[in-house]
Amino acid sequence: MATPKPQRTPEQIEDIILRKIFLVTLSDSMDTDSRIVYLELTAAEILSEGKDLKLSRDLMERVLIDRLSGSFQSAEPAFQYLINSYRRAYEEGKKIGNMKDKNLRSDMESVVRQAKKLLVSYCRIHLANPDCFGANDAPNNKLSVSPLLPFIFSEVGGGLDGFGTSSSSGGVQCPPGFLKEFFEEADFDSLDPILRGLYENLRGSILNVSALGNFQQPLRALLYLLSFPVGARSLVNHPWWIPKGVYLNGRVIEMTSILGPFFHVSALPDHTIFKSQPDVGQQCFSEASTHRPADLLSSFTTIKTVMKSLYKVLGDVLLALLKNTETRENVLEYLAEVINKNSSRAHIQVEPLSCASSGMFVNLGAVMLQLCDPFLDGSLTKRDKIDPKYVFYSNRLDLRSLTALHASSEEISQWINKDNPGSIDGSRQHSDGENRLLQSQEATSSSNIASEPSLLNVNPTSSGGGGKSKYTFICECFFMTARVLNLGLLKSFSDFKHLVQDISRAEDALATLKAMQGQTPSSQLELDISRLEKEIETYSQEKLCYEAQILRDDFMNFIIMFMGSPNFIRNPYLRAKMVEVLNCWMPRRSGSSSATATLFEGHQMSLEYLVRNLLKLYVDIEFTGSHTQFYDKFNIRHNIAELLEYLWQVPSHRNAWTQIAKEEEKGVYLNFLNFLINDSIYLLDESLNKILELKEIEAEMSNTAEWERRPAQERQERTRLFHSQENIIRIDMKLANEDVSMLAFTSEQIVVPFLLPEMVKSFQIFTAYALYPLGIGYHDKLLFIYLKIVCIYVHLARGDKENNFPAAISSDGRSYNEQLFSAAADVLRKIGEDMRVIQEFIELGAKAKAAASQAMDTEATLGEIPDEFLDPIQYTLMKDPVILPSSRITVDRPVIQRHLLSDSTDPFNRSHLTADMLIPDIELKARIEEFIMSQELKRRGEGLNIQSIKDTIQTTNGEMLID
Repeated sequence: MATPKPQRTPEQIEDIILRKIFLVTLSDSMDTDSRIVYLELTAAEILSEGKDLKLSRDLMERVLIDRLSGSFQSAEPAFQYLINSYRRAYEEGKKIGNMKDKNLRSDMESVVRQAKKLLVSYCRIHLANPDCFGANDAPNNKLSVSPLLPFIFSEVGGGLDGFGTSSSSGGVQCPPGFLKEFFEEADFDSLDPILRGLYENLRGSILNVSALGNFQQPLRALLYLLSFPVGARSLVNHPWWIPKGVYLNGRVIEMTSILGPFFHVSALPDHTIFKSQPDVGQQCFSEASTHRPADLLSSFTTIKTVMKSLYKVLGDVLLALLKNTETRENVLEYLAEVINKNSSRAHIQVEPLSCASSGMFVNLGAVMLQLCDPFLDGSLTKRDKIDPKYVFYSNRLDLRSLTALHASSEEISQWINKDNPGSIDGSRQHSDGENRLLQSQEATSSSNIASEPSLLNVNPTSSGGGGKSKYTFICECFFMTARVLNLGLLKSFSDFKHLVQDISRAEDALATLKAMQGQTPSSQLELDISRLEKEIETYSQEKLCYEAQILRDDFMNFIIMFMGSPNFIRNPYLRAKMVEVLNCWMPRRSGSSSATATLFEGHQMSLEYLVRNLLKLYVDIEFTGSHTQFYDKFNIRHNIAELLEYLWQVPSHRNAWTQIAKEEEKGVYLNFLNFLINDSIYLLDESLNKILELKEIEAEMSNTAEWERRPAQERQERTRLFHSQENIIRIDMKLANEDVSMLAFTSEQIVVPFLLPEMVKSFQIFTAYALYPLGIGYHDKLLFIYLKIVCIYVHLARGDKENNFPAAISSDGRSYNEQLFSAAADVLRKIGEDMRVIQEFIELGAKAKAAASQAMDTEATLGEIPDEFLDPIQYTLMKDPVILPSSRITVDRPVIQRHLLSDSTDPFNRSHLTADMLIPDIELKARIEEFIMSQELKRRGEGLNIQSIKDTIQTTNGEMLID
């Protein structure tokens, strides 16, 4: 019978467990494990003290210090030893869980817990004071990487770059529970130096990393550290939280602050010095013209996905800091510093070395919008927390000089000073009523940032004055977000617009060089062509990077809605800036990429509102109050016209357009048509006059002898005038061509608004500019425009069910000439125009001639018309007289309605006037109708008497005596 195995005592078991954890022995047992260290001196000391050579919880720290302080061959370095010891303690703890003796199990679990706590404590000591144990595996200067970092990376998981390639912590696995215990159970002073190093390491690991690089792992590591209160406090107390220095500017904050490089991660182009890797343009869009649309769309999707991930975690980072009452004010100070130091980003020219990148501000804008989302709910329940006076009285941001969206400078001045009659510029302190603190204690069930009472009602210390600000977090967040969007997203849109313009110019220059190379080849031209091709390739890559990151549905929604909302943005110039962005996004301007086409042709809000809001803005831009409004409107309408021409080619947009024309037949659509025709007439008039001036100068130059006798200065001035006028003609004709083109393609399907009484008269004057130059052939460059005008006339004639159009053309003797139609038809035949169009045009001319003849008969019948029946503006017989409510003058309804399409004032005293204010003059209308009827009866009566005499004579003499 076998001898039973002797039962181990708790002391023996404790000794075994601790020897396994710490890999030390107090006896020279010649252990085969080279990692085990014989603590000979420690053993001697213990023996001298009369104690057993067994490890116990009382000896743990003493043994650990001796192990770390000694120099032992083949032993693990200090940090690696401490981590592995913690891992062994964790494994021993799992084994202890299988012990049947509850008391023994509980006792040994306590030993393991104490060992783990001790190991974590000495890890902190070692990392904070790397020289204390004579070790060389811990950071000994600020440039070294903390050995703790790989374990943090392993805790947060491996990262993925933009190509889906995994990056891990090098196979290192953190012992379960180690990091939690490391950061939770210690005071600030012991952890702060360690955390500072970690933050510097994380900042360095993400510096110059692009959207396709591995930014996820460092960013998640940052968020993980902030989950501990001590981590958040250490971050905002770091010297690099808000860098200080004489040379501090926006770029310095971006590149040297702890958070800056995280916000720098982007797909957007940046200055060469700060270019991130991998290069997004080269990786995704190199030689994009040869890529399949599906490949481009895949790249777009990849970039949008990784940026969405970045926005989410960056938002979580700020949220973690804002929810912590000890760090919230530091976040607001940081954001204010970033905004204030980058205020020059709003300038037309930005110095990239002194301003943060567009990538940082676009990212920051996306994150700030996330923070705003909870309190900008549909019902605006927190609107009362947003104090508009923040713009003028905040000590944190200087916003007073910025452009107002919905107020004039006079209104702003009046509003600022209404409670401060003695204030000069509105910058004095608030009244007592204004200075009260916004106190509110409501709390809601939501756990997000805007729903936390502490955030709803925080009164943060202002960065400028040291006192308490009266503004809530919601108020500060709202205005900070608005400013960030202005400096970031809107500036990026502007940069994108200029980039597209650069591409257009470069392509034009390349076409010119290639044409020259085809005629007179040279090596220099070859070099210039190669340089331009490389330049265009770089520009194209950058353009697609912009589209990939800032071309998102939310931005399209924003642009479409605010572009057509004067109730929110009164200044039409600001709304016109949004059109410039859309103009750059047009597929034909963007290389016909499927992403931009989808944005216009598959976006629900675009399909529903884009055409409508463009038409409204086209009308609104007529009146801006600016002294340059007359000239500015042509450039703005040029952009709108390009967009509308593209949208007409999209069936869904064309259907929306025709529906709008039907619904707004006498509303905004009629205003749109009126301004479109007015602009066309003005531009054609200007072009014709300047063409005549050019012909005059050309005639002077052709007389060589006379020209050479003139003074040199005069010849220079006339030559300069010639080229100047030539350039103006080119621009005017380009704009006129767009306007007439729009009239041409819309009139083919939308006819009724053109033929309304108040609109059809516009074609009287249009006729002269449309047909006279075409028939005479003043300038070949005008031919293309006039062909379109002929098409307009044919289109309107086809849709003229009541046959009013011919009469409208011929009713004004100043512009109508029946020979113009035949002369124009001859030109159309010579250039080979479609015979059907020519025939219809000739038929329209015949109808106009007949209408003119009938009008002459009618005029002869009416005889001399009393002045009271004549319209005081056009001096034509009124058909529908109305009284103007202010001046009390009677005019013909179509005449005044045509005036109101361009100017909503009474033409006689400039008072406000709209069509619905017109008062029908029923009594005068009846008298006019009676006059017409009496004149007609009179004419018929005279004709009857003459015929009666003829009949009598015929009967008497049997032959006609009177002819």
